[in-house]
Amino acid sequence: MASSLAASASSSPSHSSNHFCPPSSVLIIGSGVFGLSTALALTRRHAFAHCSITVVDRSDPSQPRAFPSPDAASIDASRIIRADYADHAYTALCNEAQVEWRKQDKPTDLGAQGRYNETGLILVGDPTPPAPAAGQTFQEEDLKPKLTGLDYARMSWANVQSLAAKDPKLAARIRELSNTDAIRDALGTGGSSGSWGYVNYNSGWANAAASMAWCLDRVRETGRVNLVAGTVVSLEHTEDAVTGARLADGRVLSADLVIVAAGAWTGALVDLAGQAIATAQVLAYVDLTEEEHSKLANMPVILNLSTGLFIMPPVDRLLKVAKHALGYINPIQPAHPPLPLRPHSPTTPTTTPTPVSLPRTSLTDPTLSIPSDAASDLRRALHEMIPWPSLRDRPFAKTRLCWYSDTLTADFLIDYHPNWRGLFVATGDSGHAFKFLPVIGDKIVDRILREGPAEFGGKWDWKAKTEALPMRFTQDGSRGNESDNNRRGVRCHLKVGDDVCHAIIETSLGSCTMSVRSPLA
Repeated sequence: MASSLAASASSSPSHSSNHFCPPSSVLIIGSGVFGLSTALALTRRHAFAHCSITVVDRSDPSQPRAFPSPDAASIDASRIIRADYADHAYTALCNEAQVEWRKQDKPTDLGAQGRYNETGLILVGDPTPPAPAAGQTFQEEDLKPKLTGLDYARMSWANVQSLAAKDPKLAARIRELSNTDAIRDALGTGGSSGSWGYVNYNSGWANAAASMAWCLDRVRETGRVNLVAGTVVSLEHTEDAVTGARLADGRVLSADLVIVAAGAWTGALVDLAGQAIATAQVLAYVDLTEEEHSKLANMPVILNLSTGLFIMPPVDRLLKVAKHALGYINPIQPAHPPLPLRPHSPTTPTTTPTPVSLPRTSLTDPTLSIPSDAASDLRRALHEMIPWPSLRDRPFAKTRLCWYSDTLTADFLIDYHPNWRGLFVATGDSGHAFKFLPVIGDKIVDRILREGPAEFGGKWDWKAKTEALPMRFTQDGSRGNESDNNRRGVRCHLKVGDDVCHAIIETSLGSCTMSVRSPLA
C-alpha cells in the first residue's frame, strides 16, 4: 500500500535529495519518550495536517498509567533533568527543554503539580582509575572510555559556565566544589562522593511516570492520534520498503511511513548490529520514615560520573539509589527475526539469525532481581552519600532493571533507515533521553522533514561502516569507568541454560545465570 508519496517521504537521505513529500499515514511503534513526543509534534506540523497518525504499544492505553508500559525506561518516580553535559549540543538542547520544564503557573504546564523539581544537581568525579590487573583476559582497548568521569564533569562544568555567562540568574546558582568537604557541605546529608565537582541549582529531577501521563493527555487532546494496544512482532515489507507492522494477534497495521521508537525493544524489530544494543541498568529503593523523607526532600541529586552511582531525592517516602554503568545484556534468539540490514534479493539466501539483546523485566519474570554485585554497589553508594546509621542495613524495598538502548557514543539514533524505504528509526536513548521530553518530538519531526537540527546531524545519523563490528559499551565518560568495573569486565551477560561463553565471574539473577564477559559479538 506504500504510495508514491511515501516513497518520496521515507527514502533514506542517501537515496534522495532533501525534498520531502508528506505521507498520508504514519505508524509509530512505541509510546515512550520518543514515540509519544513524536506523535504530539506531528499533530502540530502543517506538513502532516492531513496525515493519519497511529501509535501502537504493547500496553493498553485505556488502562490508567499503563501506556507506556510500566516496565519501559520512561516510567519511574524520578529522572534527572540536567543541562550538565560534556557535549555542548546536548547542553543547549536541555537548556531549551528546561524552559518548558520550568513552566508551572497552570496545572496543565509540564512542570506543574510536582512533575518538575529544581532541587539542584551535584556532579562529581574521581581521578583516573588504575589500569586493570595483569592476567585478565578481556581486551584492554574495549575498557578505555573516550572520557573519564572526571573529564566529563570538568567539560560539563565548562559548558554550564558558558550558559551561565549569558544569564546572571543562572550564574548565581552554580558553584565549584573543589574537594570532598565542599561536596559534603553542598549535599547536606553528612555524606560525600568524589574528589572534585560542582553544584548546579538550575538542574533537578522530574517525576517520569507523571510526566509521561501528562504527555499522553496532550496527545489525546489533539483528537488526531489513534492509540492501539498490541505487541508488534515483526515489520511488514515488500522487496525494499516497510509497509506496516504485524501484531501478535495477527492484525496488520499499515502505513506509508513506519517509525520504530520501541526503546530497548527496537532490536527485536530492526537489525541494530553496530548501531545500538539493549542493556540493563540497576536501581533500588529504600523505604523512609516521614522524618527521614522530610530531611532529604530538598536534597540535590548527586551523581558520581566515575562510579556511575547516584541518589535521587525521595518520592512518596521511597529513596532511589542507582547506577549508570556498562550494563547487563540479555542475548536471546527472537521468535521472529528482526528486519535485516538490507533487503534480500531473490537469489541471496537469508543469513542465520543471531542472538539479540532484549529486555527481561519483572512483567515477564516476577522473580527477577538485580545481581548481588550490583546490590553491593548500590549499598556502597547509600553508605557513602547518606551515611545514616538508621539506613545502613535497611533492606531494599524493591529493585529494578531499567533497560536502555545504548549506542557507542551515547548519541541518539534518529534517522531514516539507509536501506529500507518507508522506515524511520528513533531509538538509542542511551539512558539520558527523558529530560528532553518537551522538545525531542519536534527534533525528531525535523529529522523526518530533513530540516535538522544541524548540530546533531552526524551525531544522530545511522552509522556507516559498523555493520560487521561488534557492539561495544558506551564510551561517553558517564558510565562508571572506575577500576571496579574494569576488574569485573565489560558487561554482564544474562543467559539461561548451559554456559556458552567464558565467564570471569558469575552471579545469580533469580533463576538466571549472569556471566561477565567481553562485548557482545
